[in-house]
Amino acid sequence: MKKKKNSIVIGFGIIILFLFILLIGLVIKTLIYPFPKRDNVVVEKSAKKWVPSEKAIQRFVGGLRIPTVSVTDTSDTEAYLPFERFKAYLPRVYPRIYHIMDTSVINEYGLVFHWKGKNSSSEPLLFLSHYDVVPVAGYVPGDSDADSSVYNIQDLPSVPITAVAGRWDYSPFSGAVVNGRIYGRGTLDMKGMLFALLEAADTLIAGGYRPERDIWFAFGYDEEIGGTQGARYIADYFKEQNIRFAAVYDEGGIVNTSVPGAEGRPVALVGVGEKGLLTLNVKVYGMGGHSSMPPQKSSLVMAAEVIERLNADQMPARIIPPVASFLTNIGSGQGFIPRMVIANRWLLQPLLLKTLSENPASNALIRTTTAITMAKGSDAPNVLSSMSEITVNFRLLPGDSVEKVIEHVEKLCKGYEVEIEVASAREASGISPENTPGYEAICNAMKAVYPEALVAAYITIGGTDAYKYQIVSDNIYRFMPLALNEYEQRTIHNENEYISLENYGRMIGYFKELISNYGAGSQ
Repeated sequence: MKKKKNSIVIGFGIIILFLFILLIGLVIKTLIYPFPKRDNVVVEKSAKKWVPSEKAIQRFVGGLRIPTVSVTDTSDTEAYLPFERFKAYLPRVYPRIYHIMDTSVINEYGLVFHWKGKNSSSEPLLFLSHYDVVPVAGYVPGDSDADSSVYNIQDLPSVPITAVAGRWDYSPFSGAVVNGRIYGRGTLDMKGMLFALLEAADTLIAGGYRPERDIWFAFGYDEEIGGTQGARYIADYFKEQNIRFAAVYDEGGIVNTSVPGAEGRPVALVGVGEKGLLTLNVKVYGMGGHSSMPPQKSSLVMAAEVIERLNADQMPARIIPPVASFLTNIGSGQGFIPRMVIANRWLLQPLLLKTLSENPASNALIRTTTAITMAKGSDAPNVLSSMSEITVNFRLLPGDSVEKVIEHVEKLCKGYEVEIEVASAREASGISPENTPGYEAICNAMKAVYPEALVAAYITIGGTDAYKYQIVSDNIYRFMPLALNEYEQRTIHNENEYISLENYGRMIGYFKELISNYGAGSQ
């Protein structure tokens, strides 16, 4: 009995010793983990006033006044009239660019600019944007809005909306400049970036600058509805011309001012990849008939059970390389315990995944998300439909395929009579590397424009035109240098969309730095 007791004590002691050694190992690993050093970084906010010139504001406002709302019916020629106006507007306000650069029109409205550099043997750079915008609910643009001939600030209307649904303070296609802001549909998504690129190039050209390597600009006109007529055709054009790019820059991440662990510093979130998309219509069959004699489970009840399965059993969570990089970048600003979890993912990853899963924003970075968006039963209150339909939207994490997600849904629907239809699908993008001149150029440009910001790679949640350019580059970076608070982020595709004059000025400055610094970089 005594020997048995001694064996238990020895065994317990061995366990305690093992746990102690393990804890020491975890602490040491945390202390030596390569979190970015913050103590040696002097953080100074940029003292420069990033106010764009009067002319830059005027040119941007003129473009906002043209209501280039995405056209879903390609046979509707009248709907394309604003796009014709926009095409005619740019050469009128940027004559220097049109004189220096070769310009092309792809598939009627895709705009391509070629700025020839000193050394055309080097791989060129490509900057993307789009000039279509989403519609404004309840608003039909009038002639005055579409008239881009007036673009002096003092001539712009600043009339509060009364006839438009929602809460726009100024006409959504007026480009009203009020209290340091420019209001209008497209200010953030995405005419702001388009005009900032043109302003940066125009300013550099005026100063006699010529890039070291060729630079291209490509502006799509249907990004908001998939880019199948704009970006896809432009990307195919580049491929047919055997043009490959050293780096491609598009929208995606922003400068986030409220990232936990960043010590109050803004974080520039650079999308090195983007999630895929899959929308499934799941038809669930059952017994139909009159509601006075319902079966134990109607098709709608069974559809509800399928919904519960889909919601409860989601795709597994995992840390992909860009998210690991992001956690490392912000980790040094965290407390010791969070840093220990990040540094010892080999053991503590389940705890890390559980924590990240609890927040919708971080959960979207670690798994293919499942969103039940629509459900339909019968069309009458006293009728039991023999078929009920649910619509499920998945956003695919890189590494998960459309096929894999469909298999997941089929497994969860086992035991029910179902029919699964693919409404739309797009695989997740590839992951672009961070150790490239293209990514380094972003970091350098941010030092000049946002010296207080950290730069961190991450995965873009929404879709962009950049996905289509994978056929011409392996280095695609999704980032728009705008510091947006939570309210401003919510105005994208929403009411009262606006951009601050400072944000617009910084964006122009950022692209000037990016173009000139990369152009003078290694060949």
